Amino acid sequence: MSDFQPKARATLIGSLPIKDHDEALRIVMKHTPDIPLWVQLPVYPGEGLLTQFVSGLPGLYVSDDRMILDSSLPAFEEQLLEFYEEYLAVTEGITPLETSRFVLTSKSAPGFFLLRDALTAAPPPFAIKGQITGPVTLAIGICDQNKQAVFYDERLLDAVTKTIALKARWQAAQLKQFNSPVIIFFDEPGLAGFGSSALTGVSKEAVSKVLSEVIDQVHQEGGLAGVHVCANTDWSLILDSPADILSFDAYGYFDRLILYAKELAAFLKEKKTLAWGIVPTANKEDIERESAEALVQKWKEQAGQVEALGIDATQLLAQSIITPSCGTGAIDLEHALKVLELNRDVSASLQGLL
Repeated sequence: MSDFQPKARATLIGSLPIKDHDEALRIVMKHTPDIPLWVQLPVYPGEGLLTQFVSGLPGLYVSDDRMILDSSLPAFEEQLLEFYEEYLAVTEGITPLETSRFVLTSKSAPGFFLLRDALTAAPPPFAIKGQITGPVTLAIGICDQNKQAVFYDERLLDAVTKTIALKARWQAAQLKQFNSPVIIFFDEPGLAGFGSSALTGVSKEAVSKVLSEVIDQVHQEGGLAGVHVCANTDWSLILDSPADILSFDAYGYFDRLILYAKELAAFLKEKKTLAWGIVPTANKEDIERESAEALVQKWKEQAGQVEALGIDATQLLAQSIITPSCGTGAIDLEHALKVLELNRDVSASLQGLL
């Protein structure tokens, strides 16, 4: 969707440090009305990065202290067969996606349904955002019965990838009814370890394959797919992928991204979008110290380096979204609200330049 031009509008990454889903949605609508999103509240264990989207996986075993995919279970082979039968039935149009295992529920993602209901009674926003844990992060974060990340098990990795792909597609299908562009972010903090000893044996080809598969399912519903990484990574993994949006921590890691000059220039010349995480979230001192004016200046300095790659300044701003560097679910509410206020004000200032 090369005609998508967010023009420095603001959105968020997904999490807030509160317990009330209704209040979370009110906060979102107040601070990012142009690109609202459903909110994850990690204070609830079921809304955690590794727990919220795992239902329906074959071999899933969850107890109070652990969650694994156990391929040694007597019923695993039958569960795997049923999984693939249902996946094929959905992707071939035999079974409706909305009646399959590949959906979110009001129990697993109450924030999604609150947003959907709110949008029913409101004018269409500029765009709508959903999000889901990316396949790499989920497959690295969940282990099998031998305490090995399921990324290294070909069958389990494929099941994780297909589950994430169709749950992302389901979100896009549900949200497109509101006649606004739909954005689905794949949250991939696990990619921060790519190339390090922590991810020994994880190849670039394997990462590219699973990212392409999940992105394709969003595209099949007419949605825009973004990949969010809140630290440093091999940025070519995303810049060279079919992703429409790269979401990155511009506050802390722009100097690493700009090293991928050729790939970044090609990405932007395809009219794709940068989601600049220009508002800090990791350090309370940074949040307290920064002002919207200082962050706007920081963005302008970074944008100047991108423009030096041959990207038109006005076009770059048109292809930009403004976000916090990461979610705010891990900080206190006072600092989280300041992050959202800074994000709103930086966005408003940059929109004023167009």
